Amino acid sequence: MTSNVPRSWAEIDLSALRHNAQVARDCAGPGGRVLAVVKADAYGHGAETIAWELLRACGVRDFGVANVNEAREVRNVVGHEAGIELLSPALRPEYAIAVQLRLTPWISHLAEAKAYAALASPTDPLQVVVEVDTGMGRSGVLPGDLPALLAGIRQERSLRLAGLATHLPSSDEEPDFTRGQLEQFAHIAESNPAPEAEFRLQSRNSAGILGYPRGERELLRAGLMLYGVSPLPEQQARLRPVMTWKTRLSLVRDLPAGWSISYGRTHRLTRDSRIGTLAAGYADGYHRSLAHHGTEVLVRGQRCPLLGRVTMDQAMVDLSDVPEAQAGDEVVLLGRQGGQEIPATELAAKAGTIAWEIFTGLSRRVGRTYV
Repeated sequence: MTSNVPRSWAEIDLSALRHNAQVARDCAGPGGRVLAVVKADAYGHGAETIAWELLRACGVRDFGVANVNEAREVRNVVGHEAGIELLSPALRPEYAIAVQLRLTPWISHLAEAKAYAALASPTDPLQVVVEVDTGMGRSGVLPGDLPALLAGIRQERSLRLAGLATHLPSSDEEPDFTRGQLEQFAHIAESNPAPEAEFRLQSRNSAGILGYPRGERELLRAGLMLYGVSPLPEQQARLRPVMTWKTRLSLVRDLPAGWSISYGRTHRLTRDSRIGTLAAGYADGYHRSLAHHGTEVLVRGQRCPLLGRVTMDQAMVDLSDVPEAQAGDEVVLLGRQGGQEIPATELAAKAGTIAWEIFTGLSRRVGRTYV
């Protein structure tokens, strides 16, 4: 027998997703398009459902993934009416799969291009995007080597150049550097004109979309913003959070002052307290590093402090100010309950990480429900 009572689950608000997609489309303008980044299981939100909703309800026709396994899942949902870009370099055994799935790989050097060309057909050319490294230092061709790479790709009859891309490494931290990057990329594009009809430029990630003026005919690469978090705090009001992460109180007990809580006995009660045990821990993705940093959860619309270390399957909270709480109550780890909210950025700050890692760190034990 299996239990139908969830211990930890994430509720995904599809209306919020649609709202955020519209914000991205508004930023793209009449001549631009949006590429939805759905890698890492759509940042933990469920790639298949998210991709289908964006395609069906939002008209998104371009998606970005990190590897061919993710691409296969998305392709099964969106069919061949949408484009799927492979944003990370493929491993050599994956090249043939990328061609078979009709992906659009990002290219960093001519050897990659020739390897793809050998697997593709001149009668049905494979689209490729050339990535230019303007400061990320992760992948891409250096600007000085770009003309030779473009010339080599155009000599391959089985390849079709679909665009130029770059990545902004600190668009949420260094505006001057980012503006310089965007200016450099614009100059690179002007110096390497493309006759291809469907050629697109793409440089802006979520922070780039929300914080910097767009160019013409751009493909905007929307990731975190689709899921309701702005990398630029001043732009957060434009977006709606998509995920609410919940668990339940599995146990409520009264413990005396001086009693120790959890492994290492790192917390001792200073008063007689009502203690709740949560049915979630770090194996669910609730970071162990959240301990002792003022982390709170929501119980019956009130903030309750996390006590002691997070364990693999459970964590403890102080319910002394919510005496009516009882076992079985819903607990919000991330999101809104009543008039209170714990945003992803707050939880990330307490854990010493970023919102991206909070979302993608939810384990398979955390079910997803869509509303």
